[in-house]
Amino acid sequence: MEITAFLTRKLARRFRTYDSDGDGFIEREDFTQAGERTTKAFGLVEDDPKAVRFRGMLIGLWEQLVSVTDQDGDGRISLDEYVKAFANGLLETPESFDEGYLPFLDALMAVADSDDDGKLTLEEHVKWTGALMNLSEADARGIHDLLSDADGLLSTRALLDAIREFYFSEDPAEAGNWLLGSLD
Repeated sequence: MEITAFLTRKLARRFRTYDSDGDGFIEREDFTQAGERTTKAFGLVEDDPKAVRFRGMLIGLWEQLVSVTDQDGDGRISLDEYVKAFANGLLETPESFDEGYLPFLDALMAVADSDDDGKLTLEEHVKWTGALMNLSEADARGIHDLLSDADGLLSTRALLDAIREFYFSEDPAEAGNWLLGSLD
């Protein structure tokens, strides 16, 4: 995968959303804390099956990510390691991305979609993006407005499409490229 300047900016932004404690590294604890924040934000108790599944998916994501990115074996991922993993084919194709990401997104929707209709309200979107990725309310509202349907709801499919655009599109006009707000 060619790492363009635009993709580098997007990857740096995504890296910062993973790095919950802001120490410049992604670590297992960042994923653990994000899972706890997210399930608590939606009022789920620790042993709720939705919470257990979601946290398990997050740890699985961490384990997959660290196994292909942690080049020096220190149990944490630097921004340089993260970007190099993409250059080395971490995301090979949009189709393989969908296969790997959809189970995680389904687990997230089970937590965040309170009425189980497969769509997120503005409030649900703001809540999960803030809890999971420390996204500001303004950024979450902006992307929800860009991606939601005429009823103001954001479907699982629209969210997956936007996430795919974030990683694979070089067109700054595509909404998915601003999924995490400003790239600065």
